[in-house]
Amino acid sequence: MSWAAAAPRTDPGRLLTVLAAVVAVSVFTATVPLLRDWFDLRVYHGAVDHWTHRGGRLYDYRVPGTEYGFTYPPFAAVAMLPMALLDLPAAIAVALLLNLAALALVVRVLAGRVVRRYGWYGCALGGCALALFEPLRDTFSFGQVNVLLLALVLVDARLLATGRGRRAGVGIGLAAAVKLTPALFIGLLLLTRRWRAAGIATAVAVGATAFAALVAPDASRFYWTEAMWDTTRVGRLDYVSNQSVQGVLARLGEPGRALWAAAVLLVLCVWAVRARRAVAAGEWTAAFALTGLTACLVSPITWVHHLVWLLPSFAVLCRAGHPRVAGALYAVLCTSVVWLWFDDASGVDGFLGSNVYAWITLGLLLWLPTGQPRSRRGTLVRSTSDTARAPSPAAPETAAASGQRGPASGAIAAAGTAAGGPGCGATLRETSEPTGSTRPAAANPQSSS
Repeated sequence: MSWAAAAPRTDPGRLLTVLAAVVAVSVFTATVPLLRDWFDLRVYHGAVDHWTHRGGRLYDYRVPGTEYGFTYPPFAAVAMLPMALLDLPAAIAVALLLNLAALALVVRVLAGRVVRRYGWYGCALGGCALALFEPLRDTFSFGQVNVLLLALVLVDARLLATGRGRRAGVGIGLAAAVKLTPALFIGLLLLTRRWRAAGIATAVAVGATAFAALVAPDASRFYWTEAMWDTTRVGRLDYVSNQSVQGVLARLGEPGRALWAAAVLLVLCVWAVRARRAVAAGEWTAAFALTGLTACLVSPITWVHHLVWLLPSFAVLCRAGHPRVAGALYAVLCTSVVWLWFDDASGVDGFLGSNVYAWITLGLLLWLPTGQPRSRRGTLVRSTSDTARAPSPAAPETAAASGQRGPASGAIAAAGTAAGGPGCGATLRETSEPTGSTRPAAANPQSSS
């Protein structure tokens, strides 16, 4: 029985279903995940206040009682300067509103058609499903900027998918100026020969960085010459929240850079092949999803809250006809299961369980559907059209017209499906999750990278 068939058909029934879902999500979030107490937002607010009001240096600030301070490029601090006008509660409120607005934009880009099809009922159930997703939970409760960056990048994906690529690049450039990881999307534009969009993205990123250098020359000099290369400022590589290739190797006790570099090179090669294949098929959403997956794998540190970059992959899976696979993987990412190995990630179970989010990311990179190239689809449509209905002598013009529809219809289908995909629900498996709020501050909370 399909979800649509099992869903209640009356408004009172739908309202009761939504209320039950809200209660279940509220119970879960009140007992299992535990809030992160806005830790990263406290870093941002404290660093900007220390820099602007107390005459201190931006990268010297540390959250009281911890070793954690500001780790983003200087442009991020410049963009956060309005925070200096607010106290912490007001900054938290603004951060929540910005994240909610960015999430709404992400949902519109990835699942706009489904939202319109199911109306308020679908929106309410989709919101409950998103509230269970651990990377999103952590992004909101840390006060992180991940969803904002994802929204900026997906705006460019939308422009490219709908044939408005001449305007693309600004979102990617801004995201790359705030954090280094989204710079890989500039690599995607270069890889697929979207020279104009790549040039715009590069110019925006360089321009924003240069503007920050004018505003804060000392902070810029320190970041690009020292802070950027010091991974100890961010946290331990073997911390269980680090779900990158480097995190997997560190938990194995393998700190060598040579093995990590080889693994990163292999991941980048796989990404290059599969991303080009997706773009050849007109699947820009899939190409951007693959790039987000790759960025999470090759970054030295990918905390769990950075895995919001996996959201486009679930939309691609659902659109490609694999909602059950998407639902199963999404459900695992709701469970906080990696925290079972918070204290000890040794042994086979530790190797498999503590890295399960990294395995999901790698599996999606290898097997995410990328579609067929336009040329092959056009040939397939022509062949089907020609053989499904033989032309009759009485209607030669009709037969000829049907035989030439293939390429056009294939291109239209590619553009339509690349623009967005349906969302899908997820199930839940409860586990316990040790968090920074239940541990001393020195136990390496998932600070920003």
